[in-house]
Amino acid sequence: MENLRRDESAFFGKKHQQTEYTSALTLLEESHHQVMQLMEPFSNNELFQKGAVSWSGGTTLGSYFISTTSSHYDWAIKKLKKHQKSVTYTS
Repeated sequence: MENLRRDESAFFGKKHQQTEYTSALTLLEESHHQVMQLMEPFSNNELFQKGAVSWSGGTTLGSYFISTTSSHYDWAIKKLKKHQKSVTYTS
């Protein structure tokens, strides 16, 4: 699973190497909105009660949404901060 994540991250990084900041922000906002629309019909009970959806095994549906939103956002922010520190700006 870790190799799959690494491959996906490498693909994403290569795909968006030349993406401008404003375009990246727009893509993030659109993606976030799509995920929120997918989540909206579910109650808190459906999102966070184990077994509420049969296909998730022992994982709650809410865990999937957290993984695809806030956890990824935290990861991305850390990567951006690390990159920002490594870039030398000239005036």
